[in-house]
Amino acid sequence: MMKLKINGQTHELDVEGDVPLLWVIREDVGLTGTKYGCGKGLCGACIVHVDGKAVYSCVTPARFVDGKDITTIEGLGRNGEPHPLQSAWVEEQVPQCGYCQSGQIMAAAAFLREYPRPDRAAIQSAMKNLCRCGTYVRIFDAIENAARAMDHG
Repeated sequence: MMKLKINGQTHELDVEGDVPLLWVIREDVGLTGTKYGCGKGLCGACIVHVDGKAVYSCVTPARFVDGKDITTIEGLGRNGEPHPLQSAWVEEQVPQCGYCQSGQIMAAAAFLREYPRPDRAAIQSAMKNLCRCGTYVRIFDAIENAARAMDHG
């Protein structure tokens, strides 16, 4: 038995320890906002936060996060309100297909937690997630807007 605290809720799960966290989140817990992209920890579609750090859930065995605090895109906002990044994503109309966007937002949230006032070059350097539709300019704009909103909020 494993205890995973996901979005503030503890789940006692009978899963093999080497099953990737992504599949536990999607299949056992039923939260489908975290996406499978490459399965190799390269594209970023599967990013979640573990103890506040961005983690590729497709290559993270569940046993490594037993008892840790996990946040998925569904738990990023607070008190029923969207996270400033989620609001900025809508404002900037970032997604086209939308597939990579939860991972993009989760990567950006971890980045902004560490660097709350980044310049454009820092954002571009930090954001390594792949977007098949190429919406990088809008992604960077949304991160800048969210950083400003969080600085004033």
